[in-house]
Amino acid sequence: MAREIHPTAVVDRGAELDDEVEVGPYCVIGRDVHVGRGCRLLAHVTLLGPSALGERSEVYPYAVLGAAPQDRGYRGEPTRLEVGKDNVIREHVTVHRGTTKQQGLTRIGDAVMLMVGVHVAHDAVVGDHVTLTNGTMLGGHVQIGEGAITGGSVAIAPFVRIGELAFLAGGAMVERDVPPFMIAAGDRATVRAVNRVGLARRGVPEESRAAIKRAFRMLYRSSAPLSESIDAVEQALGSDLWVARILRFLKESSPPVRHG
Repeated sequence: MAREIHPTAVVDRGAELDDEVEVGPYCVIGRDVHVGRGCRLLAHVTLLGPSALGERSEVYPYAVLGAAPQDRGYRGEPTRLEVGKDNVIREHVTVHRGTTKQQGLTRIGDAVMLMVGVHVAHDAVVGDHVTLTNGTMLGGHVQIGEGAITGGSVAIAPFVRIGELAFLAGGAMVERDVPPFMIAAGDRATVRAVNRVGLARRGVPEESRAAIKRAFRMLYRSSAPLSESIDAVEQALGSDLWVARILRFLKESSPPVRHG
């Protein structure tokens, strides 16, 4: 099917638009931008390259995707933004390209929802099925695991990792890694509870949910140093595949996750 481009839109000759793309009023699409089949740019959307927007994604007014990174060391190198398929990107979202400090890439997965006013900084990696609620801000090099959710006005410091199916409560100021399946909250956020709702929705077996709850108590309700608690959980519960994901994440975390 043909593309639909509003007469007020500006599309660079160096851009590539697949079939069934809709470009609404006053959109701007720059050079080296690829827009996948079935995407809808509602109005006043700016896409800058090099970047790619995956199939069937919807972008709402005043979103800016693919702008240069806010990094003092950036010197105009041809870094890139890649956005997966089936995403919803709401009003005033900003997502910046990568820097040369890593792979030169910012990546958004599939079926992601970025709500109003979200900012995703350079070199961040956002996994599939993530929801970032209004006003969430990701610093540079942040990694968000599959299925994680943030409440409103969450801020995540550079280089922090958020594990899969984690939940960050509204207003959380996150300076340390948050392991999979946990809820973190507060200014200088700490781990507070297990994300039981998220685990149930994912279909995690009941016995594994019980093991995760027990692991949480051993890790975050104990006075022992976290490193000792990790060893204890590994001995007692490490055979459970879901608990093993938590342990693997914690062993890779630096600095260690704080106790709740």
